[in-house]
Amino acid sequence: MTKELLNRCGGKCELCGSESNLGAYELPESKGYGDARIMICDTCTGQIKAPATIDMNHWRCLNDSMWSQVPAVQVMAYRMLKQISEEAWARDLLDMLYLDEDMLAWAEAGIEEVDEDFVPHKDSNGAILEAGDNVVIIKDLNVKGTTFTAKRGTTVRGISLTNNPEHIEGRVNGTRIVILTCFVKKVMPSEV
Repeated sequence: MTKELLNRCGGKCELCGSESNLGAYELPESKGYGDARIMICDTCTGQIKAPATIDMNHWRCLNDSMWSQVPAVQVMAYRMLKQISEEAWARDLLDMLYLDEDMLAWAEAGIEEVDEDFVPHKDSNGAILEAGDNVVIIKDLNVKGTTFTAKRGTTVRGISLTNNPEHIEGRVNGTRIVILTCFVKKVMPSEV
């Protein structure tokens, strides 16, 4: 079956056109809709499986791949465009993409319901923060109710999220404090 996919895709990722690290990917929630396998690269696979890592510019490739004659590729293009529809260019592409009723039902079957009220916690640079992340304080902060100042450059490990998207919690000098997200920068795994 992989040989058939390689022949169909011509040795290129069916979404972005990359020629390296290709692998078969089966679209979730596709039972009963026909062949749900596409050949895609590691970059596309990684971002599909981990939406928090999505690089919006990478998905501009859907401008071409959404016109594929392969139904599974069209469905995956629709799903990804729907996922990044906060981008104006992605909304424009969605408006142009035509799927018949059956294909639209297939595409919609794999889209998780999004909580419209959800607001992510973001650091000072706009990076999304998750529980357990490490952050660096970017400004000296007077900590209310204590006698110390959280110094600029202090790393806060294993943060916790609060109900307020502008606040996180973490330990500084052995004391658990609330920190405004606008005063922290997320530490990327490569920087640890």
